[in-house]
Amino acid sequence: MRPSHFDSAERPFVLIWELTQACALACDHCRADAQELRHPDELTTEEGKGLLDDAAEFGDGQLIVLSGGDPLVRDDVEELIAHGTDLGHRMTITPSGTRSLTRGRIEAMAEAGLKRMAVSLDGAGPGSHDAFRGEQGTFEETVQAAVDARDAGIPVQVNTTVCAQTVDELPAIRDLLGEIGAVMWSVFFLVPVGRGRVLEPISPERADEVMAWLAEVSETEPFGVKTTEAPQYRRVSIQRRRGAADDGSGGDGPASLEPDSGVRRRSGIVAGDGFAFVSHTGEVFPSGFLPKSAGNVRDRPVYEIYRDSDLFRALRDRDRYGGKCGACPYRNVCGGSRSRAYAHTGDPLESDPLCPYVPPEYDGPLPWDDPSSSVSPSSAD
Repeated sequence: MRPSHFDSAERPFVLIWELTQACALACDHCRADAQELRHPDELTTEEGKGLLDDAAEFGDGQLIVLSGGDPLVRDDVEELIAHGTDLGHRMTITPSGTRSLTRGRIEAMAEAGLKRMAVSLDGAGPGSHDAFRGEQGTFEETVQAAVDARDAGIPVQVNTTVCAQTVDELPAIRDLLGEIGAVMWSVFFLVPVGRGRVLEPISPERADEVMAWLAEVSETEPFGVKTTEAPQYRRVSIQRRRGAADDGSGGDGPASLEPDSGVRRRSGIVAGDGFAFVSHTGEVFPSGFLPKSAGNVRDRPVYEIYRDSDLFRALRDRDRYGGKCGACPYRNVCGGSRSRAYAHTGDPLESDPLCPYVPPEYDGPLPWDDPSSSVSPSSAD
């Protein structure tokens, strides 16, 4: 059963649990800075079940994403999926696309009740994808896993990282999604954390162009399109519908339907506001890309941390945002990436430097005015 009402002060739309940081790959963009071996202080199977029990306090149909590292390094994944399914959660997983993702493992997860599997494609062929992922053969293994999941009745989502190294691959990746029968394309705009610090982001102006293109893709392709760490996609989509000159003064725009969610809402999901992340050792962050802990599930239930911690409350109060994000008429439908603001300034309430939009009446400092900033509104990509 999916929730018919979504109140981001009471529940996250997405709750991610990082089962482990262990992974056989060394991807260029890895948020977790994944390691070869599992951490000795990971949440145990029983602690993980307790986390899922506590998450049931959010209500029926809570979306749970099992993440990593490579979650399939653990041998209790199917047990955790079955437990979450019995509690009424929508259990999904983002494996790494390595040899651990066998047909047998996929079928076992399907039998346990898995609702969706996300695989990552950061290039349209073996050369570009394998180079980005740091190991030969991962492209073919990932595509095969997507086909195996589809054959097992598991809907497949494809995650793609957008940075200077991958942006030109996007049209070809779009075509590949249709070939493998994906139901959703989740396009992640780089946040410089973990290994991703060494990658080059695209410029804010290019980001807007890519998002306008993604809006066109969403209208013509059979799969859904969503962005991660790029809530300005909502602002771009609204301006595209109303005309590029729109300044947001017409209000928040129509309530939108999150693809495949059954949840109507006006405000965009950002770190801490509709989104929460539990690390492999139980720390609760607003996002995996915003490593500022609000508490640990070994000390307090996840629902208490999400609802009551000062950090999460601050992130849900968009009147507390600083810079041009705080002055932006789109802040309630966008909100900017709190993770990227934190990565660039150390303050998650500051402006998102990836967004080139400047509110007409705003005359304060701009993110790219900072000489230490790695972005500018129109730098070459």
